[in-house]
Amino acid sequence: MGRQARKRSETGIHHVLLRGIDKRDIFLEDEDRQTFIQHLAQSREKGKFELYAYCLMDNHVHLLIKEGEEIGASIKRIAVGYAGWHNKKYERTGHLFQNRFRSEPVETEAYLLTVLRYIHQNPVKAGMVTNSGEYPWSTYNHYINYYQNQPSLIDAELIKAYLQTEAEFIEYMITTNDDECLEANPTKKYNNETFKKVIQKKYNIDNLNGLPIRERNEIIDKIYREQDISIRQLSNVLGLSKAMVERAVKGGDK
Repeated sequence: MGRQARKRSETGIHHVLLRGIDKRDIFLEDEDRQTFIQHLAQSREKGKFELYAYCLMDNHVHLLIKEGEEIGASIKRIAVGYAGWHNKKYERTGHLFQNRFRSEPVETEAYLLTVLRYIHQNPVKAGMVTNSGEYPWSTYNHYINYYQNQPSLIDAELIKAYLQTEAEFIEYMITTNDDECLEANPTKKYNNETFKKVIQKKYNIDNLNGLPIRERNEIIDKIYREQDISIRQLSNVLGLSKAMVERAVKGGDK
């Protein structure tokens, strides 16, 4: 069976999801995130698309854009450019992103605002921050800057037509909701305590720190490959540092 054709957007606006292959983290350091944003800005300039929002999570990226050139060309330019830089930095080869990005058309004003809020609330709902303004790797604060007449990377005029003041923008962005847009991990998600019980039962472990390094790392790598979990959440669940989990997944400390 062939691939399902990508749905065209009558408005030209798309909610795009770029995800790491095999759920791998695509950002390990702040420099990585800064470099991705640079590639995003360069692609925006070349592809002539309008950028309404982004949010960089550990293993995926949300974008809200209005295409200039065909959307696939713009996303490919972003992904290929960043992946090449990332692979050179970390001395790795092969794909960084899933081969085919996911997207959904945004056809109405109401859904445009819903997706914008969904993207900005991603780190809040993931438990990384308590409010969107605390997260430095989304466009939330770019909008605040725009409303305060400060330089901003985004094309905010369309959103301002609906949320005309900073107060209206903030009120809408913080509204409690059950928005479901393009999910990064559509399979069942667990909180940390539930995941801890699942892992202890399935892998029969209580204290990884007491194991030899090789055995510990093999178990960590196995969990990461078999479970729908990010390095950040796995480090929290196992009570280990994020760096220790990253080394185990990459095959270090053997």
